Amino acid sequence: MATKAKPRQKITTPVTSEALPQVTNNTTEEEEDSGPQLIGKLEGNGISSGDIKRLQEVGYHTVESVAFAPRKHLIVVKGISEAKADKILLEASKLVPMGFTTATEFHQKRSEIVQLTTGSKELDKLLGGGIETGSITEMFGEFRTGKSQIAHTLAVTCQLPIDNNGGEGKCIFIDTEGTFRPERLLATAERYKLNGSEVLDNVAYARAYNTDHQSQLLIQASAMMSESSLALLLL
Repeated sequence: MATKAKPRQKITTPVTSEALPQVTNNTTEEEEDSGPQLIGKLEGNGISSGDIKRLQEVGYHTVESVAFAPRKHLIVVKGISEAKADKILLEASKLVPMGFTTATEFHQKRSEIVQLTTGSKELDKLLGGGIETGSITEMFGEFRTGKSQIAHTLAVTCQLPIDNNGGEGKCIFIDTEGTFRPERLLATAERYKLNGSEVLDNVAYARAYNTDHQSQLLIQASAMMSESSLALLLL
C-alpha cells in the first residue's frame, strides 16, 4: 500500500559576520574578513564587469559560490565561454582555499561554529547544542508535529546574541505551504524579551507559489545573503 510522503522543512543557516542594528557589534576586522567574499573581487585579470553581472543574474554572488561550482554549470551561463569559465574558476581558486588542511585546523574551524537554539532545551541537547550554522538541516514528520513552530521560533532566536545561543543576524523565510504567521514571531519575541516590531523587520518573507518561483526566490535570497547580515534561511 502506498504511503503519503511526510512534509519536510529545510533550514539553511548561512554564516555572516555583521551584527543586527539592535545588537551590540563586537565583531573585529579579522572576523569580518572571514565571511563570504563578494563576487566583485574576481573582476580583472581577464574577467570583466559584464562577466560578473552574468554570473550574478543566475545566482552567483560570492567568490565561494563560483569556486564550488562545477565547470559544466558555468559554461551554460549565457555569455560565458569554456575558456572564460576556466579563467573564472582559476581566479576563484586563488581566493578560496580548496586543498588539504590539517585535522587540527579543521577542528579549530569546527569549534567556531555558531549553533542556534530551537527554543527547546531537550531538542537542543539532542542536536548537540542547536541548529548548526553553515549547513543545511532538514526536518520531517507528520502533520501537526511542530515543524512550522520550530521554524517560526528559529526565525526569532537567530536574532539573539551569540552568547544567548543566537546568531545575531536576520532571517529569510520562504513559505511554500502558506503556514507563515507573524503572530507566532511576536509571541516568541515576547518570550525572549525582544522588541516585536524589530523582530518582524528582521525577517524577510516571501510566499513561493510553485517550484520555478521558489528557484527565483532562492536566487534573490543568495544576493541578499551576500550583502546583508543574515543568519538563517528557512524554506
